[in-house]
Amino acid sequence: MGFFAGLDDEKYDRQYTDRVLVSRMINYFNTQVSRLVYASITIIALAVIGASLPVIVSRIVDLIQKQPSTSAIAWVGVALVGVAVGLWGLNWLRRALIVRAVGDVVLEMRTRAFRAAAEHDLSFYDQFSSGRIVSRITSDTNDFGQLVVIITDVVSQIFQAILIAVVLFRTEWRLALLLIGFLPFIFAIASGFRVLARRVTKKGMKAMSDVNAAIKETISGISIAKNFRQEASIFQSFDESNQQSYHVNVQRGLILSLVFPVLNAVGGVFVGVLVYVGGLSAAEGLVSIGAWYLFIMSLDQFFFPVLNLTSFWAQIQSGLSAAERVFALIDADPNVIQKETNDVPRLKGEIHFDHMHFRYSDKEPILTDFNLIIPPGETLALVGHTGAGKSSIAKLIARFYEFQQGNLMIDGRDIRTLDLSQYRRQLGIVSQVPFLFSGTVAENIRYAAPGVPEEEMLKLARKIGDGEWLETLPEGLHTEVGERGNRLSMGQRQLVALMRVLVQNPAIFILDEATASVDPFTEWQIQQALNLILKNSTSILIAHRLSTVKAADRIVVMQKGTIIEEGSHDGLLKQNGHYAELYNTYFRHQSLAYIEQVKEMVNK
Repeated sequence: MGFFAGLDDEKYDRQYTDRVLVSRMINYFNTQVSRLVYASITIIALAVIGASLPVIVSRIVDLIQKQPSTSAIAWVGVALVGVAVGLWGLNWLRRALIVRAVGDVVLEMRTRAFRAAAEHDLSFYDQFSSGRIVSRITSDTNDFGQLVVIITDVVSQIFQAILIAVVLFRTEWRLALLLIGFLPFIFAIASGFRVLARRVTKKGMKAMSDVNAAIKETISGISIAKNFRQEASIFQSFDESNQQSYHVNVQRGLILSLVFPVLNAVGGVFVGVLVYVGGLSAAEGLVSIGAWYLFIMSLDQFFFPVLNLTSFWAQIQSGLSAAERVFALIDADPNVIQKETNDVPRLKGEIHFDHMHFRYSDKEPILTDFNLIIPPGETLALVGHTGAGKSSIAKLIARFYEFQQGNLMIDGRDIRTLDLSQYRRQLGIVSQVPFLFSGTVAENIRYAAPGVPEEEMLKLARKIGDGEWLETLPEGLHTEVGERGNRLSMGQRQLVALMRVLVQNPAIFILDEATASVDPFTEWQIQQALNLILKNSTSILIAHRLSTVKAADRIVVMQKGTIIEEGSHDGLLKQNGHYAELYNTYFRHQSLAYIEQVKEMVNK
């Protein structure tokens, strides 16, 4: 495998033909028609001026040869300066128009790619690295923009080559036929580079996306790496990806750098042959000196765009590869598929798992023929060992994953028929490790309800421990939380996350309770915030605290994706079954009776 290990296509990658790619790219330029029309006119004008240059010089050479004078020589200079100024001005106008058009198109493509990535379900991110996805949205869309600029340059030169070819045929058709006869050899050599260029270009992009993924993962986990003194390890991981990218892109560079020198060398041979043949013709009087000079000058202007077209083919393939990767992300099929998108009124919150079968992969069954009914307004606590299926139930209710068999009913309606956006507006979720965005506490609370006034936030905040938790924040609601909330304690993060749900007023609330310990006062504040949410919603709590379990209307005990016990806290303890075992293992040490018992033992 060597340095190409790990550079295989993603599962959602697709192979598009060049025709399909070009067709889709053209569709993106539908909104840029006016700019493209003006750019096309400019390109034609550039081609005409470029093609006229050797003709003008040829005519002047003949004129000077017949009637040499100071004024004739001056006209040569004036004509050349005029052509140079015209080329500069038109080139600037063409590039200005193209850059604006390409900028708008790249903006639109990047927006669509980001929207597609944001709309994918969580199972998509379980399978694919977010760093690689970022690379497609940023680097690949930028490469696509460069492709369009290159194509406009090549198109301009092709127009010029066509006009020059017409002039050459009118000047000396026999030499022109010889010139055209060389072209198949050049295109044959260029086509040989095509497949190889496409392959190494895609490998180079994938290698670079691996570097981006390694950097993102390393920076995200830098605190853990430093805690365990693994700076050398994370550098080694990055270095492996970086070295792989280096070797792949060096190989890519070597292959792409061969294109133009090879074609230039072949073109030089052809030019030499034509100069020799033309010189013999001029010596024998078959063509004029001016016509021969026209041919010599035109050869360079004719071959340059042809060689550019073939040498830029590698860069064109790079742009097509980039477009292919972006389109693959946009076109990736969602795992979560809605049958309908019906409007969702205010939910009562009844949840019914009906003979549910769910697995993350074919070898990983999680729920098998699972049945559970949660009445509206009930607070249900899910307990069980790791891997019992508790979080999977929460994720299915949130519609983050697709189940394979059975039904999930919300208020008697199939969850697959509800408009997901409207449904999730009535869904409040707090994950085990609360995620906060960079910004202030107020901005994070408003995340789900942007229009909530600050007075309402303060009113709700004061219902939690009389608002004392706000006093621990340096600037209250305007305190900066830092990246991922790292300026706040774990307890403060949990309270902000709960406030974010509280202002949303959800019909269904899901809490994957944090396992991290907090001080008793903070835990009391968290429980107060929870109670404010629980009284107005159907709640599913993946419980790790005894206080949360006791507050539940019903406790469901799970083992290997199956409900093995359910009931109240006291009732389940009396059964002396699996819940009692869990209680003695995980919850008992949190009880007041246990703490007092330990104190008595210490005092003795």
